[in-house]
Amino acid sequence: MGDLAGQDGPLRAVPLAPYRVLDLTTELGWLCGKILAELGAEVVKVEPPGGDLDRDTDAWRAYNVGKRSLVLDLDSPDGRRLLLRLAASADFLVESFPPGHLDRLGLGWERLHRLNPRLVMTSITPYGPEGPWATAPASDLELMAAGGAVWLAGDPDRPPVRISLPQAACWASAYAAAGTLIAHHHRAATGRGQHVDCSAQASLIPAIVHAPIFWAMEGILPHRSGPFLVGRNVHGAPMRNVWRCRDGHVSFALYGGEAGRRSTAALFGWMAERGMVPEALRDVDWQGFEGPVASPEQVALAEAAIAAFLATLTKREFYRGAIERRILGYPVATAEDILADEQLAAREAWQELDGVRHPSGYARFDGLPARPASGIPEVGELGWHVAEVSGD
Repeated sequence: MGDLAGQDGPLRAVPLAPYRVLDLTTELGWLCGKILAELGAEVVKVEPPGGDLDRDTDAWRAYNVGKRSLVLDLDSPDGRRLLLRLAASADFLVESFPPGHLDRLGLGWERLHRLNPRLVMTSITPYGPEGPWATAPASDLELMAAGGAVWLAGDPDRPPVRISLPQAACWASAYAAAGTLIAHHHRAATGRGQHVDCSAQASLIPAIVHAPIFWAMEGILPHRSGPFLVGRNVHGAPMRNVWRCRDGHVSFALYGGEAGRRSTAALFGWMAERGMVPEALRDVDWQGFEGPVASPEQVALAEAAIAAFLATLTKREFYRGAIERRILGYPVATAEDILADEQLAAREAWQELDGVRHPSGYARFDGLPARPASGIPEVGELGWHVAEVSGD
């Protein structure tokens, strides 16, 4: 743990405040460095002469805000020599070059580990450093397909669809950051660093949640099901979990178990108050209704009534009613909804940096972000540090 001066003056414990990260990533790993920065680490974005090619994009600015910048030409002997000097005292190095690239430059794990046995090095690649696809390049769409997410995304009678904005790099970076922190814990116990190998394709498998489990346990291969949950009913009835409302969509499902039964009973109680429970359902004991074992006909009747009711509500009305009645449901948020979210506003989740609104950090320590706010790094702003480590 390290101490960092807070905005109001006193020191506070921040997990990664004493540590420095050398960030040599492309888009595949930008978020990994940002996660470490939001835990307090000093993250130095190592860029080629002139800066990263993506510097002018919104994505680069979003994922690299809060870092510092250092220009090194790794294709030159001087650049490689300076990186080795930096790595000798760094705590973490994160990279996303093609497999073997740093080894060919004399900057691979074996050399860095000999130089700095405490260094944690994290390598993020599309498919991992070995195997038949190891050297294959991959776009976001290819990774989402290879990880299985595209197979399950969309309606069954249409081709697969992508999931909103590109997400493969985010999943890979998040798991890479988790692996980096696990290696950091190991170092604290043993004094030795580790090489963390993160495959973007493998990182996407948890994104499809239920599919691998259903195949392993039931021999069932889930397919695209649009707004429905599959495999949740023993009779094969699809269970809708995304519904239209007056100004968008909300999420609710006929779950089983104690919590699910209470949630369903609360929703139908609300519907009864509005006179929107059809006659065929008025005698149903919703406290005992189990969606997973209900007949397809029962599910269809219940969902038709629910659809008619939810269509009368706005997202805000549904959410407030769900909170009051302890219903397992929530509105499907758009970007505008997130920016206007009262809970996020109460937690001061946004900050203005360089005239743009950015998240202020997902973790707080003694009520404050891990690091004071900082904007987009200027290209090579750490030129002084090059002189320091080079002895010039």
